[in-house]
Amino acid sequence: MVAEISDHDEHHAREDEEESARRIDCPVLVTERLVLRPPHEEDVDAIADLADNVRVAEMLSRMPYPYTRAHAADFVNRAKTGEIGKCVYAITQAETGIFMGCCGIHSHKHGEGLEIGYWLGEPFWGRGYATEAAHALIDLAFRATDIERLHVSCRVTNAASRRVIHKSGFQYAGTGMMDSLAAGNVPTERYTLDRRTWIGLRSWHR
Repeated sequence: MVAEISDHDEHHAREDEEESARRIDCPVLVTERLVLRPPHEEDVDAIADLADNVRVAEMLSRMPYPYTRAHAADFVNRAKTGEIGKCVYAITQAETGIFMGCCGIHSHKHGEGLEIGYWLGEPFWGRGYATEAAHALIDLAFRATDIERLHVSCRVTNAASRRVIHKSGFQYAGTGMMDSLAAGNVPTERYTLDRRTWIGLRSWHR
């Protein structure tokens, strides 16, 4: 038996999914090497230090360059008030508490559903931290909401982020353009991960 979904029904289904996304809780997330927690005032200097790097900023849409302490303080304040994203996290080392970067879950800018994003300071590149943080975000998004699909994107020149995306089970979904405060209008690759695929990949440590 096949049931045809009308535009009206599809619209309400999309509204239901978006409402579910709005209700997501944002607990502290603990992984093997990381603690993902809300950013706070004590992170401002570390954020400013790591984010004031053109190699970081040019890969992101909303990070200005140069990046000042005032930018960092404003970011922390807006994260605290919920102005940016559904869940915004500071990525910290579990053993030392050292701040390494940020990640989060936010509404998908190109349509319904949720999208993840992340950045790490250059001293912490190449150690698998971004992949570990991405896995934690993905698990939270699918466990805390009933979304069927999660999104992520990266600049076409960002090979390191592409590796994280591939290791996280996302599938290529096309190309687009991104307005970057630091780099201008640049081409991006878009990826999606559906719930069924995530279920098959939940044991990330394997």
